[in-house]
Amino acid sequence: MSTQPALSSTDPSVPPLSAAVPETVRMAWQPLTDTTAARRYTWRLAHQHYENFTVVSHLVPRDLRQDFCNIYAFCRTADDLGDEVFDQALALRYLADFRHQTLDCYAGKVHTAVFTALTDTIQRHHIPAEPFLDLIAAFEQDQRVHRYETFPQLLDYCRRSADPVGRLVLYLCGYRDAQRQTLSDQTCTALQLTNFWQDVRRDLLQRDRVYLPAESLRRFHVSLEQLRQGRCDENYRQLLRFEVERTAVRFAEGGRLLELIRPALRLPIALFSAGGLAVLEEIRRRNYDTLSARPALSRTRKLRLLIRAVAAMAFGGWRAREHVP
Repeated sequence: MSTQPALSSTDPSVPPLSAAVPETVRMAWQPLTDTTAARRYTWRLAHQHYENFTVVSHLVPRDLRQDFCNIYAFCRTADDLGDEVFDQALALRYLADFRHQTLDCYAGKVHTAVFTALTDTIQRHHIPAEPFLDLIAAFEQDQRVHRYETFPQLLDYCRRSADPVGRLVLYLCGYRDAQRQTLSDQTCTALQLTNFWQDVRRDLLQRDRVYLPAESLRRFHVSLEQLRQGRCDENYRQLLRFEVERTAVRFAEGGRLLELIRPALRLPIALFSAGGLAVLEEIRRRNYDTLSARPALSRTRKLRLLIRAVAAMAFGGWRAREHVP
């Protein structure tokens, strides 16, 4: 299969897709150039596939809600092309074609629902191609790289896998400066790292991926076999404590972004950080055991986060700079 030519979004040689693949994978090649229908698809995808999206989408300004859905649909599709195909060569082939579709979109040629909907978002908000291409590169990297020797190598991966999402949100909100992008990068990297610490065993067993840096594993005398067995001992707890605390520092640094964005945008953006910090707190509450069970937030906990965030906005928690442009 890896010797077959690269796919084209209009190429009839695209192989049949099994019923087991997600709708996002099938729709990556389904021709759809009707803008209204394409927007309905991305809206439905966003609200059906991400349980928190409905809440967050109602908190962003109304004129940005469809744009958020269009961005989400791109990210979800690229992610599924990498992770839901379960054939490395085929996943790389699909991702290469999705890259071609992205470049075609910027050349004014759109064929499928995601790019039909996304093209208007790109044009209205003057979004460059780089963050979209970086995300695809990260998903390609997932197919080739399953271990990271050092923390800087892991951060370099996050630069492509997580940071582009925050930058896309900033573009939607009208911000293009380096200061806000840098702060956003801190938060997005922290969210990605939090997800890694949350899913240590699942990533290893289901996808043979280890995001804990090898240098950290050696420092705290934790082996891959221990991770596979799900054996949480004091060494593992010390390792997770170390990773959690340096992740929390990034959340603190990225939190300064809220002072630099318009008040109407602070609540939905703050909720993402609040969710990540709550997961870190849940990891601490479990005494850093993320092997025996996956730390996750209950619906009640999520509701409390929302209430606290709304209260913070209502009572001046984020009013340091009300006249931010």
